[in-house]
Amino acid sequence: MLRRWFVPAAGLGLVLGSLASAGMASAAPIASHAAHLTRPAAHLVRPAGHATRPLAAHGGTVNPTAQSTNWSGYAATGRTFTSVSASWTEPTGTCSGSAKYSSFWVGLDGYSSSTVEQTGSEVDCSGRTPQYYSWYEMYPAFPVNFSNTVRPGDHFTGSVTFNGGSSYTLVLSDSTQAWSHTINASLSGAANSSAEVIAEAPCCTASGGILPLAHFSPVTFTGATANGAAIGTFNPTQITMINNSGTPKDSISTLSGNNTFTATWLRSN
Repeated sequence: MLRRWFVPAAGLGLVLGSLASAGMASAAPIASHAAHLTRPAAHLVRPAGHATRPLAAHGGTVNPTAQSTNWSGYAATGRTFTSVSASWTEPTGTCSGSAKYSSFWVGLDGYSSSTVEQTGSEVDCSGRTPQYYSWYEMYPAFPVNFSNTVRPGDHFTGSVTFNGGSSYTLVLSDSTQAWSHTINASLSGAANSSAEVIAEAPCCTASGGILPLAHFSPVTFTGATANGAAIGTFNPTQITMINNSGTPKDSISTLSGNNTFTATWLRSN
């Protein structure tokens, strides 16, 4: 279940170019390793995606904006972040016969750094059957799927907290199914440079491309906080997911009450 690199759409050519040219190493923190991860829902093996430092975002009337080929939502940056949290309702997946993927999560790092500490839920399409599950990941370590039942309409709350040193606590609860997991994990060298609440098309195909985005019903994230305050107080970047032609794959609403927004699916590719 590989997912967590933020790939700015405008920087995708820079990513590919930097991989082709050994002299570009100073331009961005590029993954030099390839983690081979298998997602049980589709039995696909995919290498890790590659990230560059996001390009300068375009100024907006409320929040700065950015475009990405795999992330959408909000990312708070510009200082050290030690916690992030949000709630959401697991959306319903509509599957048309081909393999597609979508995930919904909260996390620290990954917007402009080479690690991601995150937990969330998923709806993937295997043929015409949607498959629902949940997970946590301390990228670049492999993700870990929880075995608990997940169904559309389940109410999730997730949080990631940096405890100091290399210690993190990740909590994911499904109040509808009455289960919760608290994970104490270690990760050295994380920058703690961003806090995100994200809907995502996971990366990558065998050739390194973004996987098709599964058709999900609108998902609303509520109570989004960073460092214990509403995420909107940090003037977070609003991220829109687009395809390689620049067409949006989903839409992201403006923040309501500084802590609530909705992601609406538009297309898979």
